[in-house]
Amino acid sequence: MASFRVLRRMFCAAAETAAAPVPVGRWERLKNSKAGVFCRSLASDYKEACREFAVGAWERPFKASAYGVLLGGALTCFYTKPDQSSFETALLDRSNQLGLLSPWIRNATSDGHVQSLVKLRNEGRLRHVGLGLLSLVYRADYDPAASLYEAQCSNLSVPWRELPQRILDVGFVSFWWILDYKMKDYDVNVEEFKHLPEHMQLTSPPSVQEVEKSERLHEESWLPPKVEEEEKETKIVDRREESVGLESQTEEEQTPV
Repeated sequence: MASFRVLRRMFCAAAETAAAPVPVGRWERLKNSKAGVFCRSLASDYKEACREFAVGAWERPFKASAYGVLLGGALTCFYTKPDQSSFETALLDRSNQLGLLSPWIRNATSDGHVQSLVKLRNEGRLRHVGLGLLSLVYRADYDPAASLYEAQCSNLSVPWRELPQRILDVGFVSFWWILDYKMKDYDVNVEEFKHLPEHMQLTSPPSVQEVEKSERLHEESWLPPKVEEEEKETKIVDRREESVGLESQTEEEQTPV
């Protein structure tokens, strides 16, 4: 009887241990949760997409190369897009370049464009907007810090349809293209050459031979003058002239009258 009780207890303990749930770890619970299932499905989708992309690039290399170049160019344009601080720096540099020149030799187009931009900057009317691959600088009517009703009312702000008429510069690939174009030949005053004939108003860049000749003459201008050699040459020339004169006199004396 006692042995039967012992066996029954053993069987009950074994049944309880078999029926008890196995403890699940934290990582298993996380994988079986909704977030874990979603992340696993998302990772499998991305894995399948990358596999299809690799297979497509292997089958069509030229098309994949073209897409890669376009994507790389777009990323380059995005990361090299100039900002507002770069425009202000470029504007101040151009203004300093013009300030080093006399007003009589400044280009009127360059000077007028830079002076108008500096005036708008001092008035706080320059605005900057980024459009992904490029940047735009446009003018506004009022300073945002002004307390006027027209400057603070959103209903009276500049509409987007007027933006093309207000654009002052375009920033692309670390350059401000309109500002650089306006500063071309900024140290040439075209007004000075208006009185010249038409064929003299247009100039062409010098050739390689002309540049080398100018450089050679400039280097020779810094050399000390050779006075001794010139004196020797003049003395030789004088002696030759004297000898020629003496020979002519002797010939005249020897000729019968």
